[in-house]
Amino acid sequence: MNILKIADFTLFFLFFVSSPASLLAQSQLPDIDPQDKASLLIFRVSIHDINRSLSTWYGSSCSNWTGLACHNPTGKVLSLTLSGLNLSGELHPSLCKLSSLQSLDLSRNNFSGNVPSCFGSLRNLRALNLSRNGFVGSIPDTFVSLKELREVVLSENRDLGGVIPHWFGGFSMNLERIDLSFCSFLGELPESLLYLKSLNYLNLESNNLTGTLRDFQQPLVVLNLASNRFSGTLPCFYSSRPSLSVLNLAENLLVGGLPSCLGSLVELSHLNLSFNGFNYEISPRLMFSEKLVMLDLSHNGFSGRLPSRISETTEKLGLVLLDLSHNRFSGDIPLRITELKSLQALRLSHNLLTGDIPAKIGNLTYLQVIDLSHNALTGSIPLNIVGCFQLLALMISNNNLSGEIQPELDALDSLKILDISNNHISGEIPLTLAGLKSLEIVDISSNNLSGNLNEAITKWSNLKYLSLARNKFSGTLPSWLFKFDKIQMIDYSSNRFSWFIPDDNLNSTRFKDLQAAGEERSVEPPGKVEIKISAAVVAKDELSFSYNLLSMVGIDLSDNLLHGEIPEALFRQKNIEYLNLSYNFLEGQLPRLEKLPRLKALDLSHNSLSGQVTGNISAPPGLTLLNLSHNCLSGIITEKEGLGKFPGALAGNPELCVESPGSKCDTANIDASQEEIYQNELVEGPISIWIFCLSAFISFDFGVLGIFCSARARSYILQTKA
Repeated sequence: MNILKIADFTLFFLFFVSSPASLLAQSQLPDIDPQDKASLLIFRVSIHDINRSLSTWYGSSCSNWTGLACHNPTGKVLSLTLSGLNLSGELHPSLCKLSSLQSLDLSRNNFSGNVPSCFGSLRNLRALNLSRNGFVGSIPDTFVSLKELREVVLSENRDLGGVIPHWFGGFSMNLERIDLSFCSFLGELPESLLYLKSLNYLNLESNNLTGTLRDFQQPLVVLNLASNRFSGTLPCFYSSRPSLSVLNLAENLLVGGLPSCLGSLVELSHLNLSFNGFNYEISPRLMFSEKLVMLDLSHNGFSGRLPSRISETTEKLGLVLLDLSHNRFSGDIPLRITELKSLQALRLSHNLLTGDIPAKIGNLTYLQVIDLSHNALTGSIPLNIVGCFQLLALMISNNNLSGEIQPELDALDSLKILDISNNHISGEIPLTLAGLKSLEIVDISSNNLSGNLNEAITKWSNLKYLSLARNKFSGTLPSWLFKFDKIQMIDYSSNRFSWFIPDDNLNSTRFKDLQAAGEERSVEPPGKVEIKISAAVVAKDELSFSYNLLSMVGIDLSDNLLHGEIPEALFRQKNIEYLNLSYNFLEGQLPRLEKLPRLKALDLSHNSLSGQVTGNISAPPGLTLLNLSHNCLSGIITEKEGLGKFPGALAGNPELCVESPGSKCDTANIDASQEEIYQNELVEGPISIWIFCLSAFISFDFGVLGIFCSARARSYILQTKA
């Protein structure tokens, strides 16, 4: 028995020791074919390899060469994959000598020049990916020889274009995937593409293609023709009824209604028809299957009531994103929408919707984005909305909502954007909202909110934009006004704030440098703010949320009751682009602008600023708006000093004169004007005092007379004397 066990162990040991060597021998790749090796080395020396990614290209073993796969036992190169290696230069024709090559992937590099016409000699090529490079010119006619090609991806080569060749849909009966998106192709689609039976993926997004949109005669899975200039009405895609999963026709010139036959696309998961000319009402018979996860019909002319049933839904399947914004839908928000359990983004803004926000919206526990702005909704913010505990953006501005901000909204602790502006909401800001520490954008402007501001707001440590404008807030400006580290714009305009502008935190705070942070710069007029939200379904049931805040970096404290001087530290915020302190009672000298190199708009009008105006007033090179009118500024300046492009900027300053080529300032007249003002003050002074004394005397006499005309008062005085 023991002998048998020892024998078994010996056999197991010999097998275990010898197996790695034998397996290595079996799996070892052969040497690269000498001709292919020579071609690859010529290619390597002809391009730029900044990161030395091809430094492994030495020796003869195919396994050592980055991106290479070879045939066993011949050593012929079958696949070359060099994606994302930061390679650049033009492609050398030596690549075309890899006669057995089946797959070539050079995507995500910086290659330039024309696509080599000699690629037509790669007769065994099945997959070609040259996307995200800098290729120019057109598709070589020699591609017609690539009969085995199954996949061609030339996307994101912006200068690659021209007319798509007429033979492009018929040169390979095996072609399954075509991606020419984000290039410069123009003209109409080759008719051959409509009948290529093997084709199941076609992406021509963001080109200059034109012509009437026609139906495809093969069972497509993905069809993306977005951002072109296709016209006509929407086909039914009958041949793709059992297969079509993604249909993107956004940003074209399509018109007409939404045909009910689209409901027969049983596999449809993504439908995007936004930014077209569709109109009419949506038929109540149109209903998509439960596989639809994204429906975007925004920026069209659809009218009538919102469809009560858009798609079937279950506990696990159903719409993730619904965007019907920028249309002409009217009536109430249907309760059926609150049954879309999987919904993560609901966008119904810029319509004609009326009625209340459904209280049952709180049943949509997966919601991340609610945008109901720019409608005519009434009532209050439903308290049940706190059931949407994953909410990232709540945008209900520009409606007729009333009531108060409920303290319970602090349950939305993931909220990044809160926009309730342009409504009729009253009361104070609840202190509990300090718990919303994720807030980055808060716009509660143009309401009837009142009260003082509490320091609890400083808990919003991620704040980028804060607007309390056009409300009834009062009291002094808080000392923590400039405490937010990431702030981009503060707008407290058109309220009743009084006293001084605080300079606390100004010496340590610097408004965010957007250029360094890589954010978009504002192209909007000064003070105008735009929030662009992007919500897209990136997986079967996963929403990708992002936003861009398009706003100048700045401060708006205009139209308040502020006194005192402008803090000097305010003019050391080197990233400030917009500053509006107009319509207050500010005084003191005009601050120097040299320390605001990025300033684009400055409004200090309708205050009591004084002092001499010098030529450096328009020093910031990017200054496009300047208003210093209706102050007490003085001096003589010329249009040559940069004020010619700001007409009326200094109007209403009686002691200031702007010289133009046709007129000169007369110093004597200015002195005479000042003397006249002084004499008027001397004359008006005694008269004013005399009038004051006379009015006081008359008021006293009538007061005494009034007291004695009262029997009750006369009796009280006489009793006191007695």
